[in-house]
Amino acid sequence: MANTHENNKREKNLYYLNELSDYKIASDDPDVRGWQVKDADNRVIGKVDNLLVNKATERVVYLDVEVDKSIIEANHDPYGQPADADVHEFINKDGENHIIIPIGLVSLNFDPDYVFTDRVNHQTFAETKRFQKGSPVNREYEVVVLESYGRNREDYDRDANYSSGRRDNDLDRDRNRDYDRDTVRGTVDSDRDRDSRDYNVDTNRDRNLRDRDLDRDRDLRDRDRDSDVSAGRDRGRIPGDDSFYERREFDDSNYRRRRR
Repeated sequence: MANTHENNKREKNLYYLNELSDYKIASDDPDVRGWQVKDADNRVIGKVDNLLVNKATERVVYLDVEVDKSIIEANHDPYGQPADADVHEFINKDGENHIIIPIGLVSLNFDPDYVFTDRVNHQTFAETKRFQKGSPVNREYEVVVLESYGRNREDYDRDANYSSGRRDNDLDRDRNRDYDRDTVRGTVDSDRDRDSRDYNVDTNRDRNLRDRDLDRDRDLRDRDRDSDVSAGRDRGRIPGDDSFYERREFDDSNYRRRRR
């Protein structure tokens, strides 16, 4: 039993701000504890109860939010798959009324004072796994939460990739049409002047350049697609070090950019 306690103590990487007597909020940053939190549709989803600090990076990385009763009453099943289905169940239980929000997903508003996010909606918050006030926050839970919030961006990225792919296909079609037109023009011109070898060389060179561009564009799209597949395979793995907080979800530039 003592060994388990020591392991938990050693593996702890997040601390509530009020646990750390030698940590305080920077003088040029407001204390947002007690502020309302609003979602992408300007609906209140809760209020900031505490801040979670990673001591290794000496940064606030999450807001600890006590959720509004509308989140609980929505009664959605949490999103995500447990790492070990025989041990963990991702269900929200009575008394679990807190969630964490990465600092990079929120911004501040003044007059009136509230925290808001333009990336996560009410339903996604309602479908996110919650925890009981003051409970230790481990890396497994962090990963589950980021996967849940990431669904909004995945939908956006998928739509953007579809539009981009459609534009690329249109571009390929236009290039091929231009190539066909140039080929016909080159044939007519060569019939008119069979001695115009320089023109034929230029036409062949243009065609080779177009072929090269088409191949390069296809290679880039294939590489992006392979990268997306690889990222999907990595999703759900539990990172073991604090480089986890280099993810874009922890970039606090928007948080520090205040809206009045």
